[in-house]
Amino acid sequence: MQIQFLGTSAGQPSKARNVSSLALKLLDEINQIWLFDCGEGTQNRILETTIKPRKITKIFITHLHGDHIFGLPGFLSSRSFQANEEQTDLDIYGPMGIKSFILTSLRVTGTRLPYRLCFHEIEDGKLGKVMESDTFTVYAEKLNHTVFCLGYRIVQKDLEGSLDAEKLLAAGVPFGPLFGKIKKGQDIILDDATKIIASDYLSPPRPGKVVTILGDTRLTESSVQLAANADILVHESTYGKEDSQIAKKHGHSTNVQAAQVAKKAGAKYLLLNHISPRFLSRDIKQLRYDASRVFPNVRVVNDLEEHEV
Repeated sequence: MQIQFLGTSAGQPSKARNVSSLALKLLDEINQIWLFDCGEGTQNRILETTIKPRKITKIFITHLHGDHIFGLPGFLSSRSFQANEEQTDLDIYGPMGIKSFILTSLRVTGTRLPYRLCFHEIEDGKLGKVMESDTFTVYAEKLNHTVFCLGYRIVQKDLEGSLDAEKLLAAGVPFGPLFGKIKKGQDIILDDATKIIASDYLSPPRPGKVVTILGDTRLTESSVQLAANADILVHESTYGKEDSQIAKKHGHSTNVQAAQVAKKAGAKYLLLNHISPRFLSRDIKQLRYDASRVFPNVRVVNDLEEHEV
């Protein structure tokens, strides 16, 4: 599982940073990629990666400000130009209005997609669990921005324990289908009447990973709840520590406030994005330093940067 940042700028692009978008790569787990926000120019950034658009099966939108959604019509259209590849349907999650925005954009431009879009609009009264599969559960909660904005908590379900193959072979279990049964937790009986107890050859289940990806927000308790014990917390850092009043006025957070959320939530690693274009390289170093005094395990990310979860 990896996170790759496609855009890390706040509000407008800069020469070094595009506007908001990131990809959660679940290729080893379920052979899919999930996109979180899709600011203008996202598809151009994707061209600089190994990401295949058809692998993107879900898009999660945090809110309807343009720097988070203006890239959607272009990306959805370009995703259809895969005549020699399998067309895969796409689920889109986001606040009320995301369906209208996308369908209007496609209708006005005469764009027809060869795959289906399935919309999951999230209202204020319908928060909590928004998606569940055999391997992942996604939760959404309302943040504190100038418009309705969501934060997402992606929870990987517990992983199966590993099989002690050498111990099984030593016990007389031939390699093959019986290994598969034991891996599933089924006890077996060998031809010589020996009973093999599956739990004796399996390690305990391993906890899955937890990733928290927040939209734009002021300092709020919802962020802490979403990020509880997360392996990675992606938090906006539009402003520096000296700009807390401006951040509050415009519905954003400072680097230090993001660090406070990570510390209170017990997160393992904090990635700061949504960086104001006014910050220069020397400012970025200061942003990280100030945040690290509250929460040491922190990094200010750049476009195209990739992190293992």
